[in-house]
Amino acid sequence: MDFSLTEEQTAIFDMAYAFGQEHIAPNAQAWEKAETIPKELWPQIGELGFGGLYVSEDAGGSGLSRLDATLVFEALSMACPSVAAFLSIHNMCAKMLDSFASDELKARIMGDVLSMNTVLSYCLTEPGSGSDAAALKTRAERTNEGYSINGTKAFISGGGYSDAYVCMVRTGDSGAGGVSTVYVEDGTAGLSFGGLEDKMGWRSQPTSQVQFDDCNIPAGNLVGDEGQGFKYAMKGLDGGRLNISACSLGAAQSALTKTLEYMGERQAFGQPIDQFQGLQFRLADMEIELSAARVFLRQAAWKLDTGAPDATKYCAMAKKFVTEAGSRVVDQCLQLHGGYGYLADYGIEKLVRDLRVHQILEGTNEIMRVIVARDMLKNR
Repeated sequence: MDFSLTEEQTAIFDMAYAFGQEHIAPNAQAWEKAETIPKELWPQIGELGFGGLYVSEDAGGSGLSRLDATLVFEALSMACPSVAAFLSIHNMCAKMLDSFASDELKARIMGDVLSMNTVLSYCLTEPGSGSDAAALKTRAERTNEGYSINGTKAFISGGGYSDAYVCMVRTGDSGAGGVSTVYVEDGTAGLSFGGLEDKMGWRSQPTSQVQFDDCNIPAGNLVGDEGQGFKYAMKGLDGGRLNISACSLGAAQSALTKTLEYMGERQAFGQPIDQFQGLQFRLADMEIELSAARVFLRQAAWKLDTGAPDATKYCAMAKKFVTEAGSRVVDQCLQLHGGYGYLADYGIEKLVRDLRVHQILEGTNEIMRVIVARDMLKNR
């Protein structure tokens, strides 16, 4: 069993890390205060091939494995998990389109999607359906030209900011079998947005409701087949869970690195605080927890890449374990910074706030436990 990264994987990580440290990290706090990410950043990321990380090379993407992609998100999150997580959402949408959209739709949109001149948002959650996503009510009725959409999506990263929205809508009866996926471009008549949500973390990501009022789209904007949209949405979530775990891992590693540096400089009782054994034990515990989380995440990614029958279970387990480990570590890093950790200048309190939502999105960690338990009961 080989736990080492290949030269190519190391190069991928290093490229993402260098870009993040140069272009994202120096601006992360300013973008948080502005509550937006400059749109000109995304084509720069697209030039690295990060706009279609696991879109096939034949289609113009990078053709990376899911394990490779976790390295990108881990590295970028060392600069800012909010920016990295938004890129994960775009990539989840890009993969859905590459896998299921018609050749005609892909020919029209994928060039700009991959270059990130078109930034994508994922619209599944509604005000009354979160964990029970199959209960969504936004409806798309057939018209002579295509579909007329009515309903509301909630908590949408990029609402009012993105260039297009990959939306799960109801075209049939209740339940998962009545859900389809459609592509709605910004500027479409009947598409509007709620006010910006005032959030605890991920504040650089504009987040709002996405509203449809007789929003008419052409028939060609249906992604794949009617009634298959819920399956498409769920297929994307295994990889999304790995990515958000990688975002927790990278941010927590960054916090631990900053804490090590701080503890070597901070004096108390005549010596650096990293010389107190009780605090050394805390450092050791965090290092152990992050190392375990990294191995667990990469095992789950390997299972997804190889099509292992228990890949979904392992993605759920990794998401639960890694996101909770990341939050514990950044909280401890804040504690070890003392009062300074509570100040925005040190960047630790931002990570505490940013990482908290990772236990909620891409399926709550309670739902991750349900997935694992059901698999256990099914296979006993």
